[in-house]
Amino acid sequence: MNRELHIVGFQVGRETYGVPITSLHEIVRVPEITAVPDAPDYLEGVINLRGKIVSVMDLRKRFGEKQIGLKKHNRILVVEHSGRLAGLIVDSASEVLKIPADDVEAPPAVFQEGGLNCVTGLGKVRGRLVVLLDMSKLLAPGSLQTKSGDAKPAAKAEGRGAAAR
Repeated sequence: MNRELHIVGFQVGRETYGVPITSLHEIVRVPEITAVPDAPDYLEGVINLRGKIVSVMDLRKRFGEKQIGLKKHNRILVVEHSGRLAGLIVDSASEVLKIPADDVEAPPAVFQEGGLNCVTGLGKVRGRLVVLLDMSKLLAPGSLQTKSGDAKPAAKAEGRGAAAR
């Protein structure tokens, strides 16, 4: 029997990314976001999602994409990681993709070398590639790389995040 991966597809810039459907809590429109002082650039702030405080990360900034203001088709993918909710701002959420396990390849070594250790593989879907992301590595404070000149703020942010847990 051929195993299939069930992936939620979404766009950031021109690329299509995917996360396991099992980690998705829900998809919401972008509400008002409350900024958090001293947060890394890609951390937009927090939202109140039916009484729960959810931190929100802008994946465009996280992946170093060109900045574009939020538009009405932007969405927040609310994902669950280690029992906590986190929001990911994406350009648009597309569809649930069923990718046969045979159509997923390991990421090239250049992804690891470039600091993109959150990529678990590349899925081939209808002639295009879907970059599969690992939520634990994408959301873990230790993996959130900043540009080489910003090393001190990142360390401070990691320490703050660890103390808050």
